[in-house]
Amino acid sequence: MISGNLESDRLKMVETQIKARGIENRLVLEALKKVPRHVFVPPDYSDSAYADRPLPIGLGQTISQPYMVAIMTETMNLEGHEKVLEVGTGSGYQAAILAEIVDHVVSLERVPELADAAAERLRELGYANVEIHLGDGSEGYAARAPYDAIVVTAGAPEIPGVLVDQLADGGRLIIPVGNSFQQTLTRVTVRDGERKTEKLEGCVFVPLIGKFGWGECETPD
Repeated sequence: MISGNLESDRLKMVETQIKARGIENRLVLEALKKVPRHVFVPPDYSDSAYADRPLPIGLGQTISQPYMVAIMTETMNLEGHEKVLEVGTGSGYQAAILAEIVDHVVSLERVPELADAAAERLRELGYANVEIHLGDGSEGYAARAPYDAIVVTAGAPEIPGVLVDQLADGGRLIIPVGNSFQQTLTRVTVRDGERKTEKLEGCVFVPLIGKFGWGECETPD
């Protein structure tokens, strides 16, 4: 049961952190108003669930700042009919936001405990249009390709070509690219075989670990 205070905090978050910074997409705003972010953070952090910052979710991972979730979702230019691949399930919050907007979400997570917890959480909330798979997200998930959009919720040293190859014609890849201290949110659009790359804004994410990301013991710099 959602408390009145938490619901009020969520609506205030959308007004002051999201709309006030220029996010205008109606589908994104409605999804952020609806998804109970406090369910996706550890109980000790529930009082901070709607704060303007990322929060730890355990095992060295975080749930992204609400504004970053909003801008990454908005820059995918979703209309509602799409199939989206998310790389980095984490707690499942971004997947829930996407599930409110699009037809189908495929989400990849490399940490078994996080994948299992997120899958259970999303089932309990009734999101039947999300499938979670355990694996190396930097390789994408070719079994469900092509995707209308791919969003990567971890920082990569460069854009993995294998992810670009899994985009449908007109598809968009949203990915942070850089080192451990600073990345640039980047959008890659593929249309008629041509690739367009746009640098959007600065950000900081945990590293993308995998074959086409950072090595398990590698320190990004």
